[in-house]
Amino acid sequence: MTTNLYRTSLSVPSLSAGLDTSGPGNVLGAVRYADRHADPNLDHGYPDLTVHMVDDGAESFSEVWYTDHEVTHGELNGVTYAYDGRHFFCAGRVEQSARYTDEVRDAYVTALGLTRDLDYTRVFRMWNFVEDINVSNGAGLEIYRDFCRGRAQAFDRLAIPDDQLPAATGIGSLGGGIGFCLLASRLSDCVNIENPRQMPAYRYPGRYGPRSPSFARATHIAPAESASDPGHIYVSGTASIVGHRTVHQGDVASQCGEALTNIAHLISAENLSRHGIGPGRDITDLRNVKVYVRHERDVNTVRDICTRVIGSDKELALFNVDICRSDLLVEIEGVVLD
Repeated sequence: MTTNLYRTSLSVPSLSAGLDTSGPGNVLGAVRYADRHADPNLDHGYPDLTVHMVDDGAESFSEVWYTDHEVTHGELNGVTYAYDGRHFFCAGRVEQSARYTDEVRDAYVTALGLTRDLDYTRVFRMWNFVEDINVSNGAGLEIYRDFCRGRAQAFDRLAIPDDQLPAATGIGSLGGGIGFCLLASRLSDCVNIENPRQMPAYRYPGRYGPRSPSFARATHIAPAESASDPGHIYVSGTASIVGHRTVHQGDVASQCGEALTNIAHLISAENLSRHGIGPGRDITDLRNVKVYVRHERDVNTVRDICTRVIGSDKELALFNVDICRSDLLVEIEGVVLD
């Protein structure tokens, strides 16, 4: 039996219609992108996180991971989790606070500690939804940088080296403090992918905060049944950054194009071969595409560009939220499936 880990639904019309979990297999975890936030819970027998990512009356989305295997679930220190013998999912939330470092560190130590204790030691994908991401905290430090410091301290506490950091997205939200979720695996054939067009985020200079963002540009996982199988590539939130600098400031169309160029090179044959992965992939292979746009006025422009470049028949969800840097206007993520 195989695990359909990344089967998703990105078109649930509203939360009032209920979360659609009618897909094949058992639910490992779910995230709702809604007009409110809610603590993660196990009310339906799986971790269920609601993050405030759309305005009142706007279209809501849900994302569901299924598995063919039996699922066990639990809760520790407010972090809900589930696992199936091969994969692990957990979700948590840090309450809104004047300062986040300590609370973020403690929440992520709990989550990462669970992966260690339950022997799902390779965290390969993480999402972080940060309210007021570009606002200063009570000490005058930008909240995103405050968050990055706490997350980095958690990775330090668990002694997770840079070459095993997960692919990740750190994006603004409309409320709820900081919500997060992650996926981990027992599979050993997980490879981090970096992009020569971009400096590894964990090596950013000190101008970007007291601790650099802790993530890989992408992770590749080959199914356990066959080491030669092309596998899945989980692409981190990607923006208009070359080296470590933002480019095309103030030009949303150019920033969107640069982000797509970064992704295209990241998953190209030229770059994947550097990491011992083949064959190369094309930007049109990207699925489950989530696009974050800072200004509402730019949403249609970004939608048109992404549809033209990626393809109109692909899953595409757009969110009008802030980005991790105040000079970034758009961020794009996705996954390349088998």
